[in-house]
Amino acid sequence: KQEITLQQGIPIEKAKEIVKKIKDSKLKVQASIQGDLVRVSGKDRDALQSAIQLLRAADFGIDMQFTNYRTN
Repeated sequence: KQEITLQQGIPIEKAKEIVKKIKDSKLKVQASIQGDLVRVSGKDRDALQSAIQLLRAADFGIDMQFTNYRTN
């Protein structure tokens, strides 16, 4: 028998680190903390892809999931 602890969402301290990393990168995207997730929005899909690559390269000590790509 094993016990595991699951975590849903992002702790507020980690969310602030993620937003700061995005803002410091000078990408043309906006990052905001919404409850237990960080929303990144921008007009240019390439800038959003760059933000994803930036976050994947950084080690925040949490598993990240990227969802909800919209096409207009």
